[in-house]
Amino acid sequence: MEEQNVQKLPGYDATTLDNEFGKLHKQVEEEAVMLETEEGREAFRLHWLGRKQGKLKAISDVWLKNAPSDRKGTVGQRFNELKARIELRLETRKALKQVMKVVEPLTMDFSAGQIEILEKTLLANEIPKIVVEQRRRKAVKVDQIDITLPGTVRAPGIEHPLLKTMREIVLVFHRLGYSTALGPQVETDFYNFEALNFPPNHPARDTQDTLLVAGQQTKPSRERLLMRTHTSPVQIRTMIAEPPPIRIVVPGKVHRNDAADATHSPIFHQVEGLCVDTNITFSDLKGTLDHAMKALFGSAVKTRFFPSFFPFTEPSADVQISCIFCTGKGCRKCKQSGWIELLGCGMVDPTVFAAVTEERRKLNPTDDAYSPAKITGFAFGMGVERITMIQHGISDIGQLYSGDMRFLEQFA
Repeated sequence: MEEQNVQKLPGYDATTLDNEFGKLHKQVEEEAVMLETEEGREAFRLHWLGRKQGKLKAISDVWLKNAPSDRKGTVGQRFNELKARIELRLETRKALKQVMKVVEPLTMDFSAGQIEILEKTLLANEIPKIVVEQRRRKAVKVDQIDITLPGTVRAPGIEHPLLKTMREIVLVFHRLGYSTALGPQVETDFYNFEALNFPPNHPARDTQDTLLVAGQQTKPSRERLLMRTHTSPVQIRTMIAEPPPIRIVVPGKVHRNDAADATHSPIFHQVEGLCVDTNITFSDLKGTLDHAMKALFGSAVKTRFFPSFFPFTEPSADVQISCIFCTGKGCRKCKQSGWIELLGCGMVDPTVFAAVTEERRKLNPTDDAYSPAKITGFAFGMGVERITMIQHGISDIGQLYSGDMRFLEQFA
């Protein structure tokens, strides 16, 4: 195929574009006579639409690419109109051929002149409509849609079992008047350890338990960044920002340097709570948690408290509930004890209040809102994964993070 020779435009004003593209439109109509035969249609297509040496490609290379930036849009529009006209001529001739085959038995007595008039009439009126309809059908694929078939059923999404359990826990405390508090997962040593009465040599500060952010050695100890190991820092942040009374529940993700096994994961979720006010006692703590456990596991569940130790509470306790699988009789789930250990709690240690007061006095030297002589409080924390596994009888914590739809669809 001979190479197309397209001269550069003398200008890109509207008049020049009208004249030059008008000549091309006229040339298309003149050459449309080639479309009478199959060979002519192919020659017409290659002449105008050939990928390497087609005239449209040459026009694009010479006119469109060299157009000033403010005129490219106008030239591109004229170019697309020309291309659409060429494609329409090709398609209408093809459609005309198909129509004439259908009406051939009706035109046996027509003269050559009458057939020519019929063809011109079809080209001018009906054939463009046929082409447009064919394009529309191709675009929406009408011929591939059977409207008598039942529609596709799309299953609605559901909450992940972890998020569902977390929401249920938070809702229990919302009904008791608690509000939700959130905080960052990347914390400072002060909020994660120091303010919570963890001594400098406490094992939890060791890299074997805590994921430390790299490049923190030059910072003061309290400002070094780490991935929070519990959601307790949010309790400190809330007390520093707000005076008592406080009743908050703190859901969130935490990180520890634990090896993954059936009951441990380096990433897991906690829900902690804090209540600070005047005359808060251990009895208030017991009553609150007893109500929460009954709301989560049923009214028949019993609770009991055992002495424990946490740096940020004194006294501290572990909370157990009667086994929901054997109702306290003893089974494999509860290791034949009839009880399941579920969470930790205790009365807020006065040392924690002292750390909060020290920070608050940086803004107000006379601040005494968290004086242990005036207020008391309790705190508690529970693992969401553990409660989820108990509720649904899941034996491996890894299933909650596997993304296996066969497992997750059981909760739909």
